[in-house]
Amino acid sequence: MSTCFFIGSHLAKAALAPLLDEAIERHIVEYGVGEFVVGNYGNFDRLAAEALRRAKGRHPEVRLRLLTPYHPVLRPVPVPPGFDDTYYPEGLETVPKGAAIARANRILVDGSGYLIASPGLGASREITEYALRRQKRGKLRVTLLSPP
Repeated sequence: MSTCFFIGSHLAKAALAPLLDEAIERHIVEYGVGEFVVGNYGNFDRLAAEALRRAKGRHPEVRLRLLTPYHPVLRPVPVPPGFDDTYYPEGLETVPKGAAIARANRILVDGSGYLIASPGLGASREITEYALRRQKRGKLRVTLLSPP
């Protein structure tokens, strides 16, 4: 099963919502993606989660997972409505808390076949640039979204 991850600015605007809906639908129907993983730390993540819940209504077979970069025993996160479960990447146990989100993002980019991104500045731009380098080597397919 192919996995798609999301990266975007915590300041993303609502105008991205229809672009996310379209990209997610294309990933399910055309690319055969069956699993989506999204974070929970900014406006882009919120917009992506809303779009994923809408897509799950049309495609109930799709699996939705919430990325949790902090150990679930230390910082439990309930499974949000519409999601199937949470996902804590293996190997984060030894990562300092201040680096956990960046490391979790990199683990997901390394382990996913697809990325839907709308980078802003800083960390989201850096991980998107890393993903684009992986795409050049044929290891990932990146869909870049630009707000209208």
